[in-house]
Amino acid sequence: MKKFALLFIALIMSPLTQAADFKEGTDYFVVSKVATAKPEVVEYFSLLCSACFRFESLMPGLKKSLPSDVTFRKNHTENLGGTRGVAMAKVFAITSLLKQEDEILPKIFNAIHVQKIPMSSVDDARPIFLKSGVSEKKFNAAVKSFKLKRTTDQMRQNTNKFHINSVPSFIINGKYQVNSDNITTAEKFNELVVFLAQKKD
Repeated sequence: MKKFALLFIALIMSPLTQAADFKEGTDYFVVSKVATAKPEVVEYFSLLCSACFRFESLMPGLKKSLPSDVTFRKNHTENLGGTRGVAMAKVFAITSLLKQEDEILPKIFNAIHVQKIPMSSVDDARPIFLKSGVSEKKFNAAVKSFKLKRTTDQMRQNTNKFHINSVPSFIINGKYQVNSDNITTAEKFNELVVFLAQKKD
C-alpha cells in the first residue's frame, strides 16, 4: 500500500506525460498465458486499504479512457485486516448484488478513512445502506442470499489465482498486471491500461 500512496502523489502532481512505449517486465508483467475472451480491467482492492481509497479519485478518468468494448470491475480481496477483510469483502459484494456499487461504495470508503467509523462486520455497514435508500428487507435478503457466498467465493478464487498480495493491483484481460513501480502520472497509467486491454499477443 505504501508504494501506491507514493504513486498517488506522483499521479496528482504530474498530470501530463508523453505517450510511451510500454515494455514487459518494466511497465507490466505477464501473469497468464491465456487472455480472457473479452477485454476487461479488474481492480483488486480492499475497503480497508488507504491507498485504494486515495486511488478511487483516478478511476473515473480511467473508465472514460477505456474503449467501449472493455469492461471494468472491482474484486475485493480478503488479505488485509483479517476477519475485518472478510467482512468488508461481503459488504462490497452486497453493494454489487444490489446494483448500488457506485452509490454506496464511496460512502463506505469515506466512513472508514475520513470519518474513522469502526467497521468490522456487515452489520456495521447496514446504516449506510439504509440511509442510501436500500430497504431493510432487501439488505437482509442480500446478506442471506446464496449469491453473496458465490460472489465472495469467486473473488477469493480470483485473488488466489493471480497471487494478489498487495492492493490496489490491476489485472488486464486476465493476462497482464500493471507494474505500479514504473508509473508516474495519471495519463501514463491510463495509457498503459488501454494499451494492455487492446494488446493481442
